[in-house]
Amino acid sequence: MRFFVVGDVSVDLLFFVERIPEPGEEVPSRRALMKPGGAGATLAAQLSSLGHRVYLAGRVGQDPFAELALSRVREVGVDLRHLQEDPDHTTSSVLILLVPGGERAMVSAEGASRYLDPSLFKPRFLDQADAVVLSAYALVGGPSRSYAVEVLEAARKREMPIFADLGTGAVRAAGRELLRYLRGVNWLLMNQTELLALTEASSLSEGVARLREEGFHHLAIKVGAMGSIVVTPEGEELIEPFPVEDIVDSTGSGDAYTAAFAHAILSGKSPLEAGRLANLAGALAATAIGAQGRLIRLEDLEVAVGQG
Repeated sequence: MRFFVVGDVSVDLLFFVERIPEPGEEVPSRRALMKPGGAGATLAAQLSSLGHRVYLAGRVGQDPFAELALSRVREVGVDLRHLQEDPDHTTSSVLILLVPGGERAMVSAEGASRYLDPSLFKPRFLDQADAVVLSAYALVGGPSRSYAVEVLEAARKREMPIFADLGTGAVRAAGRELLRYLRGVNWLLMNQTELLALTEASSLSEGVARLREEGFHHLAIKVGAMGSIVVTPEGEELIEPFPVEDIVDSTGSGDAYTAAFAHAILSGKSPLEAGRLANLAGALAATAIGAQGRLIRLEDLEVAVGQG
């Protein structure tokens, strides 16, 4: 299958700390690393690792960070013909504070990603794709929003499957405005925090009900240690997680989940089967450091098939 991915490309600056500092407080870091990141790049890398042809639409600066940000997608063969270089803005970056157990806090610098130039997108770009995977960070604002909207409109006209992954930062920045742009997508994927923030609901069931009222009937909701909830017009089902030892960094787990879910749906799997495969992918992604530290392969997903 062939995927057209739209999203941010960044460098992640990881600091391993015992706890998140209070305002005005300084805490020591046990270790510090720089890794390739960004939801768009991570989605593209994961889909390519699963054996698909992937086209990535993103934007980087003309700086040393760009080489690191693109190192993993280049390694796995992502097609970068739609990548843009920005002469004025630096490559996007994210400061990530990691505490024992893999939980994290983040500070992001939007950089070049927010300036994805819509004038460079042509609807014919989608002629070589079977589906679109969109990170909602592209819809937060700036020129990238116009680019993402044009991609969505072109995909809808072609009746192409669209998978939209929300992202906590995107929900906090754009809120319910995201729903206006995402109407008609085939699958909306998010975690429980994003669901509650987006819908201003007090429970998962209330949040799902509100999205149904807005016309979103195909949802995949990541609920951490409980697994994920797959919502279709026929109902809702909680899919149990795959227990994995040695969780070290959950930064790229959500993107691995989305990539595996889109892979499974386009491969003809049922939504519940897709949720099982995605749960495993998200868990495995958390066993390595960095959003793209553990890329998922087809043979990894055979574990879920064998236990189905």
